[in-house]
Amino acid sequence: MPRVQAEEVAGLVVPQAAVTGARSADELPWASDGEANVPYVFHDPAHEARVTGFEYDIMNAIGPLLHRKARFVQNGWDGLIPGLSRGLYAMVVDGIEMTPEHKAAVLFTRPYYVTSDRIVVRRNEKGFDTLQSLKGHTVGTIKSTAAERLLLDQDPASLRAYEEETDMFSDLQNGRLDAILIDEPIAQYYLTSDMKMTGPPIGTVAYGIAFAKNNPQIRDAVNAALTTLIENGTLHRILARWDLWTPRMAEYTGDYSTPHIAPVEWDQYRRTMATLNDGGLMARFHRYVSFLPLIGQGALMTIAVSALAMVLAVGLGLLLALGRHYGHRAVRWASGAYIEVVRGTPLLIQILFIFYGLPSFGIQLSPFLAGVVALGLNYAAYEAENYRAGLLSVPRGQMEGALALNMTHLQALRLVVVPQAFRTVVPVMTNDFISLLKDSSLVSVITLTELSQTYIRLSSTYYDYVGPGLMVGAAYILIGLPFVRLASMAEKRLGKAIRQGHH
Repeated sequence: MPRVQAEEVAGLVVPQAAVTGARSADELPWASDGEANVPYVFHDPAHEARVTGFEYDIMNAIGPLLHRKARFVQNGWDGLIPGLSRGLYAMVVDGIEMTPEHKAAVLFTRPYYVTSDRIVVRRNEKGFDTLQSLKGHTVGTIKSTAAERLLLDQDPASLRAYEEETDMFSDLQNGRLDAILIDEPIAQYYLTSDMKMTGPPIGTVAYGIAFAKNNPQIRDAVNAALTTLIENGTLHRILARWDLWTPRMAEYTGDYSTPHIAPVEWDQYRRTMATLNDGGLMARFHRYVSFLPLIGQGALMTIAVSALAMVLAVGLGLLLALGRHYGHRAVRWASGAYIEVVRGTPLLIQILFIFYGLPSFGIQLSPFLAGVVALGLNYAAYEAENYRAGLLSVPRGQMEGALALNMTHLQALRLVVVPQAFRTVVPVMTNDFISLLKDSSLVSVITLTELSQTYIRLSSTYYDYVGPGLMVGAAYILIGLPFVRLASMAEKRLGKAIRQGHH
């Protein structure tokens, strides 16, 4: 096979305008979902802060050929292509299958890996060795994949589609699934001693690097770099280290060479997982202690997003309540329509629309600001109804008395009515903030790493749902506890004021 050195493509130039999402002229930003994505892109269980994987190594090899430094951007699976269209990064590398549907939505390089789907069952199971044999049984796979389409064609009623591989293999172990149909690299790395692959390979799955439809320049440059990696043997060496070089890859690339390359990454991963599973209580304790900084960072993000969103919700909610109660007909109608629309649609849809939809109208917000705005606008509708109830609880004579004292309508609201109404709704408002803290977990879909996303990352890295779950749950309790106390104090103080005859 001909060998091409990296210097032969050293003159390859990528127009800066084509590299969307770059922070500097020498960056090559690319995205993947590294939360539970072994062996593609994932957090190394031996050093949790370190990102690794065979796709990660491929991107680090492509970067120098384009005179750029590859920068990994974390995004959830569902948000990868929307984030590409939004210009958050230049490309997506996440085992994206080159199906006709995907090709209609994005541009692809040539494949960097070709494989098949495989059936995985518990070790004592027999008979599940063909696609037809799965009919009538509960079968799991990853959603939006070729395997899912095969199963839908075969027997839609028996399909369970997952977002995380760890959840799927856990359900197979626990007997919730009869079998799994999944890409062979995933099957290879997630197999445990009580599972096995069965039957022959099914179909062909090809992964390509995805780009926005309007960005062929960067696609062509990366495609040329990828061809170089194939021709000079770099791709072979990377895949061999991960024990992923197969006869199918040799046939696809034309590289039938047999260099002596030890599967060091595969061996290291297996050793690490064996150590984690066999470690005693002290090893588990030290591992949990090492999670504290990451959980602390997630807690700070949760507090920041929630606190700023609540400030927005309180201010806007008060304006909506005043508009609906005291405004002119048009203002009352607009305020009521806003409240009903926001309360009648899911918060998750609102977050996705603000982050991915608004750029179509020229409004582009950072993930942090989009999370604050989405939560604030959503909770403003609920706060508005609380405040409106508070306004209705203020006796009508209070407004009439203020006007009789020669106050303007606005002064009467600001100095007499609103303070009394606000005092009435303080307990409810503090309880709403506790709810907002928990709902802030939804901002993880727009690349913000708060507490819930931290839990997903730790549990999927270590296949441990109990310890990280208890720690993250405790963090939520510690954050919310002061506000629980505040709500209790407000209720007692308000009750005392009411008993004394004050409103």
